[in-house]
Amino acid sequence: MAANPTVSDLFKSKDVTDEEVDAAVDAVLADLATYAYPLAKGWTLDLVETIRTNERAAEALKTDKSAWKRNMVRTAILLAHPVKA
Repeated sequence: MAANPTVSDLFKSKDVTDEEVDAAVDAVLADLATYAYPLAKGWTLDLVETIRTNERAAEALKTDKSAWKRNMVRTAILLAHPVKA
């Protein structure tokens, strides 16, 4: 695994489950105020920074298109680099 893995890398290696990614997406959609989201097995993800640095996800959150919003947030999370807690 890479020294600085993405959530996608952790998902592929089974260190993060689909349910854990879905829960992170739900957390963003419910209230984007989480800086240190406990992703899985000691990994944390700054959800605010994840969305702030992904222009498409930030743009999607301003719309009323729920499927697009969810997909863009999920993509941003999968591309993000969590930190080992």
